[in-house]
Amino acid sequence: MEQKPIILTQKIPIGISLCAMGGPVRYNGKGIDVLSSLGREKNDFTFFPLCPECQAGLGITRDPVHLSGGNGEQVWSGEAEVKNRTGRLVTKEMKQGSLECLQVLQRCNVKAFIYMDGSPSCGVYRTTLKNTKRGNPPGVFGALLLDEGFFLIPSSDLQSPLKWWDWRRRLLAFHWFASHPLHSMQELYESWYALKFLCQELDNTWAREMGRTLASLSKNDFAEFEPTFRSQVLDLLRRPSTTAKITNSLWKHYSHYRKQRGKTVEEINSPTFKRNVTTIAKELLKMERTAVEEDFFFGASPVIYRDEHRMKALEKQKTEEMEP
Repeated sequence: MEQKPIILTQKIPIGISLCAMGGPVRYNGKGIDVLSSLGREKNDFTFFPLCPECQAGLGITRDPVHLSGGNGEQVWSGEAEVKNRTGRLVTKEMKQGSLECLQVLQRCNVKAFIYMDGSPSCGVYRTTLKNTKRGNPPGVFGALLLDEGFFLIPSSDLQSPLKWWDWRRRLLAFHWFASHPLHSMQELYESWYALKFLCQELDNTWAREMGRTLASLSKNDFAEFEPTFRSQVLDLLRRPSTTAKITNSLWKHYSHYRKQRGKTVEEINSPTFKRNVTTIAKELLKMERTAVEEDFFFGASPVIYRDEHRMKALEKQKTEEMEP
């Protein structure tokens, strides 16, 4: 039986640093709206904006804060502190604000977060914006997000069409698989077949080894192996791909489409064709549309979002085309 794309029709909830949604909540009363780069696509998600520093009661405008004596993880263990520019300790307030923000995300069943890197609160890989310094990452709130296993997206990557496409397709796969029930080895095999091409693109060595492991298992191994399998796949889906890997994967699956369906899709180019990342992103979106319209499994983007209204309109169109 031919594999078909996995279509999600419910909006995915995503947490986001409020300053990255344009909220003027940074210490200097400024913010940057990274969602404007998404255009109409931002309507495909439900956003939950949060600011741990505001929730901490630090106010706007305020003295900037920094981590002192260690990173955000060490703040939670009591080995480091948070201070403002005048040297006043705000550790207790920052921890309380971060916990309250985490509770909001958990209450709203949010599993992904768009963070403002360079922030001592939300930062994950940087906690300062000074020159090329990294500060003491992760930040106080960033440490909580990492510990809770959130799917973490740097806000700056939303401004690159190709980087955002990569984050979005992996987020959709992550969201689907994290909540997809598995009750048997057969269902585990089926989920692997849906995700294996994406996993091969992200880490071919790991994916090939996983394939061999699955082939050696029996149905009696399911209960013990399922948690490990799910955890490892979800961890892999958090990792960004590269332009070269993405273009090669696009061409591989497009070539399969041409062979299987005997059709072509205009404007899809080979990996050696020179074009910018915006053009590559447009080609990928066109391949996704083709996959949905023709029930074709596009392995580079196995899980695709379409709202219910658009899907009903597409089904109606297909029905009308089939009528004599």
